[in-house]
Amino acid sequence: MKNGKWKMENILKILCVLCVLCGSIFAQETLPAPSAPKSVTVPAVKEKTLPNGLQVVVVEKKNVPLVTVQLLVKSGAEMEDDAKAGLADMTASLLTKGTKTRTATQIAEQIEFLGGSINTGANWNSSGVDVNVMADKLDQAMAIMADTVLNPAFSQSEIDLLKSQTLDSLAYNLKQPGFLANYVATKYSFNEHPAGGTPESINAIKRDDIVNFHKENYEPQNAVLIFTGDITNVKANALAQKYFGQWKNQSVPAKASEKSQTITESADSAAMRKQKEMRQPLVKRILVVDLPNSGQAAVAFAKDIEGNGRIVWDDKKSVGATSSAYYPALVLNSVLGGGYSSRLNQEIRIKRGLSYGAGSSFGWRWYNTNFSTRTQTKNESAAEVADLVIDEIKKLENGKIPDTELGPRKLVLTGGFGRNLETTRGLAGAIADLYSFGLPATELNSYMKSVQAVSDAQIQKFAGANLKGGDIIIVGDYAKFKDDLAKHFPDMKIEVIKAAEIDLSKENLRK
Repeated sequence: MKNGKWKMENILKILCVLCVLCGSIFAQETLPAPSAPKSVTVPAVKEKTLPNGLQVVVVEKKNVPLVTVQLLVKSGAEMEDDAKAGLADMTASLLTKGTKTRTATQIAEQIEFLGGSINTGANWNSSGVDVNVMADKLDQAMAIMADTVLNPAFSQSEIDLLKSQTLDSLAYNLKQPGFLANYVATKYSFNEHPAGGTPESINAIKRDDIVNFHKENYEPQNAVLIFTGDITNVKANALAQKYFGQWKNQSVPAKASEKSQTITESADSAAMRKQKEMRQPLVKRILVVDLPNSGQAAVAFAKDIEGNGRIVWDDKKSVGATSSAYYPALVLNSVLGGGYSSRLNQEIRIKRGLSYGAGSSFGWRWYNTNFSTRTQTKNESAAEVADLVIDEIKKLENGKIPDTELGPRKLVLTGGFGRNLETTRGLAGAIADLYSFGLPATELNSYMKSVQAVSDAQIQKFAGANLKGGDIIIVGDYAKFKDDLAKHFPDMKIEVIKAAEIDLSKENLRK
């Protein structure tokens, strides 16, 4: 009995403490102000070019005994033909699937034995491979890395296996509304091919295509070898010479930067086009991809921003500087769709519960930029969500962003940037991103100030000049939102295509 009384008294005490704590928490009417931004200084970036043209970049970071080595190849999906979409990604993926002296299993086992990792990949602008390993195991890891780059076997059995896996993945993903909406926007709005390939293009890729892509693009004159972590400049350059010094150039390919120059325009014609775009309505077209019986609908807004790419052009040549539109666009994206507290997520998820999340992003190119929003909702609320997305984009041009909102959204960017540079792999990736556009690594030190310097007026100007004339793309069960979509957009023509009839290799998307 006494024991029971003792337990009851203790339970009551605990409940009293919890009540006091809860009361103090709910008594707070406002959140604490965000802390002041902290500066980030990147250690000295040391550069050298080997006789074969390979650029070597070294950043010593001694806080942990780790090293990341990333080989950046300045060619990606942009360098492949539309009919062979996915070639750059497939070539990169096959690097670790066997060399002339190592099988795929041996590569994986040897890297694992060193306690490291090896990764490959390709995007629109570049391709590459990286290794992450303890500093005292770097020499052995570099031997494996160099072997994958210089001596890939590209065996037919590994090619067939990768193609089969890719086709299986595409067959599944192209039935998912969000994935299909992204692929449709790539062709319909951006006039590009999907970097991951389509069923038709993957089937069309042959071994000779892979061998030739590697031969024409994986060359020292088209590559940058980046070292970050617990390594000296002297040792890094010695390893670069040891493992990549004999790498030879095989051809003179049309690099991505040169290819991009062919689509540039004169300053006068660009200005006229921009003025015409600014007079357009925000929504130019509405495309519905009818996917009967889909559990949800994907809703996207997509706009190709021509003439505002990652870098500055002068007389159709890059001047090695970041575009003046870049940082305003970064902050705009943070406000609109960059994270949980962004406007799209606030309106669509938090306030209305119409989705598990909503966001936006920019896909930077040499000369242009792809802007898109993304979210999924139940079919019955697809039209409402599309309307909400358009309203939020309109507000960027027409409404002031208060400092109480703008400041924290900048901190989201600078905080994420600082955290990324804390890891050797994050630092190597940030440097690789700059070098893929011909920009200097020293720009990392100006990132914080550049973000903080963006004004509300710059964001409004960017939105008004670049986001008009975009497309609404909805992938879902059309019968469930057909009438509602017409009510929300009464003056718009709605183009409908059945998902089963789509051919992503065709400009009009139809088989």
